Amino acid sequence: MIVFELICPDQHRFEGWFASAEDFDSQKTRGLLSCPSCGKASIEKLLTAKIGRGEGASSSDLPVPAAAGAMAQGQINLHELIEHVLKNTENVGERFAAMARAIHKEEEPSRAIRGTATRKETEKLLDEGVPIMPLPIPPKSDWH
Repeated sequence: MIVFELICPDQHRFEGWFASAEDFDSQKTRGLLSCPSCGKASIEKLLTAKIGRGEGASSSDLPVPAAAGAMAQGQINLHELIEHVLKNTENVGERFAAMARAIHKEEEPSRAIRGTATRKETEKLLDEGVPIMPLPIPPKSDWH
């Protein structure tokens, strides 16, 4: 199963559970999806993330920001989130798409990574069911 965060034209957000990315596309094409709030059928996928765990790992083994509860309520400081991501992920730079795909296919060890990808690469990864999420962290060369 794969979970996608979905959004309708009225900006109502909700989750949808699908057997695969192709299952989502099929249901959308056949007009089987609709917003539970307003009933509109023009549904789009939002970028989502999933934190994977290796065998024997428990949820308490995962790095979590101190303000995770506040983050769920939308109250976390963006700078704290960025700092947490930078401290707890491996920067693979422009190799992000290839590394994310390899980790997803278990060809590389499971680990938290960050890097850059084009919009096309990002869309392709999502279509393949690779759990990724764009983050508001500009490249270091753009920092002031």
